[in-house]
Amino acid sequence: MSTKKSLFGSVAACAALALTAPAHAQSPALNSQIQALQDQVRALTQQLQNLQSQVNQTQQSQTQTQRTVDQIKTQPQASSGGIVASMPNNRPTLSTADGQNSIALTGRIHFDSGDYVSYTPASRKVAPNDLNSGVNLRRGRIGVVGKVAGEWNYGLIYDFGGSNDSGAGNPGGTNAANGGGVEVAELTFTGIPHLALEGGYGDVPWTLEEAESSNDIMFLERASAGVIAANLAAGDFRSNVGARWNDDRLWLGVYGTSGASGASHAGIGQQFGAVGRATYQVLQSDDYSLHVGADAEGLIKPAANGGVRSVTSFSDRPELRIDTTQILNTGTIGTAANPVSGASVFGAEFAGGLGSLFGQAEYYHYNVERAGLPSLNFNGGYAEASYTLTGEHRKYSPGSGAYGGITPSHPFSWSGGQWGAFEVGARYSIIDLNDLFTPGLSTASTNGVAGGEQQVITLGVNWYLNSNIRFMLDYLHGMVDKDSGSAATAPLGSGIGGRFNAIALRTQVAW
Repeated sequence: MSTKKSLFGSVAACAALALTAPAHAQSPALNSQIQALQDQVRALTQQLQNLQSQVNQTQQSQTQTQRTVDQIKTQPQASSGGIVASMPNNRPTLSTADGQNSIALTGRIHFDSGDYVSYTPASRKVAPNDLNSGVNLRRGRIGVVGKVAGEWNYGLIYDFGGSNDSGAGNPGGTNAANGGGVEVAELTFTGIPHLALEGGYGDVPWTLEEAESSNDIMFLERASAGVIAANLAAGDFRSNVGARWNDDRLWLGVYGTSGASGASHAGIGQQFGAVGRATYQVLQSDDYSLHVGADAEGLIKPAANGGVRSVTSFSDRPELRIDTTQILNTGTIGTAANPVSGASVFGAEFAGGLGSLFGQAEYYHYNVERAGLPSLNFNGGYAEASYTLTGEHRKYSPGSGAYGGITPSHPFSWSGGQWGAFEVGARYSIIDLNDLFTPGLSTASTNGVAGGEQQVITLGVNWYLNSNIRFMLDYLHGMVDKDSGSAATAPLGSGIGGRFNAIALRTQVAW
């Protein structure tokens, strides 16, 4: 029997005895006993009150202890050495207690599998007669990011991606024999409010789609028009030095660029260029937004190719990376007698959202100057739109001057009956790399280029299980129309390219 129950029993017994004696029959001795019992009842009552107070205090202490334990579980923990371990968005991170120094493990896996359901070449006499289906580790990145002394950010990331059924890939565009390369090796100073000064190898945020992370883009691949524009002097793996400034609406950036990681630095082989971008949020709220921007890019010193001191080229695969064939291809522009003296790209970008509806579009004009020959001019662009079926929407990121991806309001949980977020989208893209040529005549006789014209319609469904995992399913219907002889003196007219239908799936994990 507990102490509390014993006290209750004693109090009850004493009270019963005190009430059984008739008031008129009380003797001095009995009165003395009753008085003693009443004193005992008062003492026991006081003990009971003290015990109840102790119980209340113990319960309060237990509740506070549980709250402290819960806080310890949810908050970063500092060791005796002052190191704080945390997992923001499931990214393992170590930092000092003052937050001035940190290192975090980052990575992404984009694994693609696809099938060219049909490919109809324009001519069976001219390759390619088919396109390969298969798989591709599109991106396989691992590295570290963090800060030093509070004002310096750094990143060192290696990309193992690019390998596929057709052979080793070439993410950096510099080493055809091996896939992979240094994607980021960059240092950024952020000590001046709103301003970032950076340099090294990295993804130059030029064009709207390039400013968006590959973890957030709407389809498996960016539109060919944007890829070709960025590859001139910007894009991933690019050595660069520059500055960007932004507030919550305006974004400005200027960079000087050179070759991609792994490019040859021998002789005069390295190119130099410059890019600039300006964007503004005309409308901005939680439910709607409107974004406009302008881009400019210049190739100040084109790269060398053997005995030709200045050359360039434009090419891309048909917005899918499971086959290495590049039908859309100008070949090398520039000769020993007529080298490339400069090249430029000018672009305009538009984007906006209304609730769960989102759309964006970009246009590019490409120009190549050649010594002793007329300049070449090409054009391209795309327009795309998406709708999130589960109610979420893409949010504007002031730091990149672009939009981010979808974060599910209810992350996938089998036991909880939650399915994450679903987004459907559509895109139309076009690029024309033909100029100054006449069908039936050689490109040498017209001083033109027949790189081809490509049009692609893409439909996609994206399933966001949580903020780290998503599945992407794309269907592509496209056409590449190209005349042969663009890189030779043979008469034009024989068809290269054709029409295709393809379907592809991406499994994506990123942290």
